Amino acid sequence: MNKKYDLIIVGAGPSGVFTAYELIELGLTKDKKVLLIEQGKSVDKRYCPVEKAGKCVKCKPYCNITSGFSGAGAFSDGKLTLPNKDSDSIEVGGILDKYLGVEKTKDLMFYTDEIYLKFGADPHVEGLDNLDKIKEISDRATANNIILANCPIRHLGTEKSHELYKKIQDYLLANNVEIMFETNVVDLIVENNTVTGVKIQPSQSTDPSTICELSSDKVVLGIGRKGANWLSAMCSKHSIKNRAGVVDVGVRYELPDSVMKDVNEYLYEGKFVGYLPPYKDKVRTFCQNPSGFVANEVYDNDLTLVNGHSYKNKKSTNTNLAILASHHFNDPFEEPIKYGVNIGENANQLGMGNVLVQRLGDILNGKRTWDKELKTNSVVPTLKTAVAGDITYAIGYRTMVDILEFIKTMDKVVPGFAHPDNLLYAAEIKFYSNEIVIDNNFETSIKGLYSIGDGGGLTRGLIMASASGVQMARILKDII
Repeated sequence: MNKKYDLIIVGAGPSGVFTAYELIELGLTKDKKVLLIEQGKSVDKRYCPVEKAGKCVKCKPYCNITSGFSGAGAFSDGKLTLPNKDSDSIEVGGILDKYLGVEKTKDLMFYTDEIYLKFGADPHVEGLDNLDKIKEISDRATANNIILANCPIRHLGTEKSHELYKKIQDYLLANNVEIMFETNVVDLIVENNTVTGVKIQPSQSTDPSTICELSSDKVVLGIGRKGANWLSAMCSKHSIKNRAGVVDVGVRYELPDSVMKDVNEYLYEGKFVGYLPPYKDKVRTFCQNPSGFVANEVYDNDLTLVNGHSYKNKKSTNTNLAILASHHFNDPFEEPIKYGVNIGENANQLGMGNVLVQRLGDILNGKRTWDKELKTNSVVPTLKTAVAGDITYAIGYRTMVDILEFIKTMDKVVPGFAHPDNLLYAAEIKFYSNEIVIDNNFETSIKGLYSIGDGGGLTRGLIMASASGVQMARILKDII
């Protein structure tokens, strides 16, 4: 098989999906052959069996949380972080404004938000009311050298995300976008520094005879964090220009809703950032889930990491959030993904393949946590498969100091944030490929090859990744 397409999109996360969507709106799929390739399943077939099985069964060939139509972020919590209309900058979400400017990026994000609303997103936006209360929290943060990025949040919810993306999936299929599910792109085809197609293989197969080629002189890489390792390999093999990127290493932190009551009520998600002594690394909170649940997610080679969910209807009494330290490596070591994988593997070894959990008080007292201590702990773990232990054996000294200093400082902003019964799960790692060098049209150093979304370092999160896809389609309008 050697089919010819006008455009091939690799990855059915938000950036790839919204590229395809906007091509429909521009009328291009009526007479152009557009293919979307996804290594995971269709959204209606994505299902995590952990609740019924009582443990992570490490689904093969790919984890249903990290792979499949809508990507990892939409399948977990589904939060749209909108830009602040009154701000002259884009506080969070990536560097799309570096290429498009702040106002155009905002316009794209608001346009994209309207698409989510069209397909059933909750019209309510968190963080627009109670501005006096939000200012009180922000002032306390500022007084303690913590920055609060006040961004409105539209919460889709884990279960509602599935419903919304199923509608989008059906819309693409009904409008002449061809989608190949459970299909790996095993290689790019590059000739004379120009892309000419891709090599694909069924996700379930390792037989070389099942590899076939598809032709196209326009290929968009909408790779999410799950594909960062693959993208790095493609950069090395085909000499795609890139620069050393960042790896975010940290923990999933769980504490009572009662402690986070004001932040949850007035902001829903507090995006706190600090650059604290002694290292002054960037440390931030990410993906806050009020009344949520801590969860596993599995990457290549059964690497089990931790994440968090929050549902519209199903509730716990705990809030969970990521605390992440950003590390940027350079000469002589420039492989942040390998560094992050090593930390995750160390944690998995200590937990016998499971996520580790430890009480904050035990870390501060220099001891591990035991099962019996968790059973009497005031904060009850929502991830029942987590193994009590000592996360400091896995996470490096510098990162651990960053996290603990941040927690202690946040206690002055949110009293109770540093209570000894609060729980740290390890490891949470956000993988990004080395940042792909692109021009203002998102084209890489390979002619006809484009990079958008999280994996290539352009965006960080659902709404900006989706917006990058919309812009990608508009760029392609006159060239495919």
